[in-house]
Amino acid sequence: FPSVKLWSLRRHLKTHSDEKRHACHLCPKAFRTAALLHSHVNTHTGNKPHKCSECDTAFVTRGELTRHRRYKHTLEKPFKCTVCEYSSVEASKMRRHVRSHTGERPYPCHLCSYASKDAYKLKRHMLTHTGEKRYECYVCQARFTQSGTMKIHVLQKHGENVPKHQCPHCSTFLSRKSDLGVHLRNLHSYLEEAVKCRDCEAAFHERYAFLQHRRTHRSERSFRCAQCSCTCSQ
Repeated sequence: FPSVKLWSLRRHLKTHSDEKRHACHLCPKAFRTAALLHSHVNTHTGNKPHKCSECDTAFVTRGELTRHRRYKHTLEKPFKCTVCEYSSVEASKMRRHVRSHTGERPYPCHLCSYASKDAYKLKRHMLTHTGEKRYECYVCQARFTQSGTMKIHVLQKHGENVPKHQCPHCSTFLSRKSDLGVHLRNLHSYLEEAVKCRDCEAAFHERYAFLQHRRTHRSERSFRCAQCSCTCSQ
């Protein structure tokens, strides 16, 4: 990577570093650059500074706006496969597609012989080992290991009673707009005094982030033996 400006080179060098000095005050995430942190904080606050010039839609990041314009307006697909006629709006989708030609599976499971073409499918596979049911039906609170299974359940079991209002910060669905407002105030509003975890040094200014963190402690030893006092994480 060459650059005529020193600040540009320094910014580029951060892409090679694992150091993440810019921490979010609303959740445990941290980022390499202040710009990445700023975009992330917008997901908490709901601020969408990047507005489309051709419609009324606005987005949290410039990348989301670029994808929107390509999908909805320009229909441009700049990433083209050199083996077949496939083309894509996004570079990540092209990398995944190329693996269908090469057979490459760069994301292996450390518990079995499974390997995946992309990180998302590996994360979904890992649930088969942990048994974690992270997706909850917000009509009857039934839990599922995969989001697709949960969506099928909602459509088949609840029909027209499916909640219409989705929280912009988490996967919660609520049937009334007023309930969404209460949810946002209770779980996603900024807390002046941080909530501290009783099991570690972590502290949070958002109740939702705190509750998500508490789940990590509960899952540490969530599998108990019926015959003795042994507890395990898997």
